[in-house]
Order: sequence, then structure tokens, then C-alpha cells
Amino acid sequence: MLLRDRVYQLLRDAILTCEFQPGQELREQVLAERYHVSRSPIRDSLLRLEQEKLVTVLPRQGYRVNPISMSDVEDIFGLRLLIEPACAAAAARADDAALQALDRFRGIADKERTESEFLEYNRAFHRAVIDLSGNARMAAIAVELDEQFQRLMRLSLQAFDYERVRPVFGDHEAIIDALQAHDADLASRLSYQHAARAHARISDAMRDIEQQQAKPPTPKE
Repeated sequence: MLLRDRVYQLLRDAILTCEFQPGQELREQVLAERYHVSRSPIRDSLLRLEQEKLVTVLPRQGYRVNPISMSDVEDIFGLRLLIEPACAAAAARADDAALQALDRFRGIADKERTESEFLEYNRAFHRAVIDLSGNARMAAIAVELDEQFQRLMRLSLQAFDYERVRPVFGDHEAIIDALQAHDADLASRLSYQHAARAHARISDAMRDIEQQQAKPPTPKE
């Protein structure tokens, strides 16, 4: 992998995992020192990230990680509600052995999970269904969308409540049942309903965050 591509991937991952927070300012020199490279690959990477709408160039100041707004939530889910059901329908046509491998995602709710464990499990499940779709072009779009979604998930789970996300495990097991039965219509419908519930849950969380951010600071005594 070329140096500029490696630096780009490191910066992109740091943004998508919220290591660099929405609204955080980024400086070329600071990033160059952090990653032990010159400013040139840093600048090239940040310009690529600007094209992806992940950062904004601040003239004569540097760069800022783009925040996520309710408009972004609607854009992401507008696509997710189309792509996820399509991937699930296609995955239902996979062979039995490949579909049986999804059993590793069963029984996860039996033990309470941390936020990081939940995020990793959720990401792995959706990537597994994407991979089973067998459609390389659709999978590429779905993976890109899922990466953007992971950032949204991390932001919405700032106050992690395991009981609130517990129903996700049941949704996933129902989707697995439909996939292993090769029922494309049911798998598609369950995936749509699952995404719609996530849309409602994350929208509520993001509205709460926006309201908190809009509150004036508490005066110091």
C-alpha cells in the first residue's frame, strides 16, 4: 500500500470511529507528527476526505471534521432502507453452508455486552450479510454506507443503554432464520423493518444530542 493511501485510511478510520470527534479541528503539522510522515500525504488525504464530505477546509486555519446533522441521518437511512433489504434478499440465495455460518451470531443477547462489543458484533453481522449477497457492486456500496453508519452509531450511543439495543439481537436472529430458509422476500422485509427501527432509535438519540448542544452553558457560581 502506498504511503498516501495508508495515511488516508488511518485518517478516515479515525474520523469514522470518532477518534476525531465531529467538529474537531485538524492541523496538517499536528497530524504529520502524529503519524510520523511529511505534510504532503496528510494534505492529500484531507483533500480526499473533503470530497467524501468527512472534513471541511478552513481557509488559512486547517480542517474541521464535519459534524453529523439530522439531514445526514435521513440521507444515510434513505439509502440504508434500500440497500439492506436488497442485500438480504440476495444473501438468501447463498448456499446452505455459507448461510449456516451465520449461526455464530446467535445467542449473543444471553450475556450483557459493552458498547464496544455491541458495535463490533453489529458491524460483523451486517458485513456478513453484505458478503453473502454475491453482488460485488452492491456490496461495495453497502460497505461504504455501513462505514458511514458506524460513525452515526457511535455518536448515538454516547449514553450506552444495553436494554435499549437488546432487541437488535432478536431482529438479527429472525433475519438469519429467513436467510437459512432461503426466503428472500421475508429476509428483505425483516431487514427493512430492522433498519426502520434503527432509524427511529438513532433519530431520537441524535435529536437529544442536538438539544443538549443547543442549551446555553450553565453559568459558573
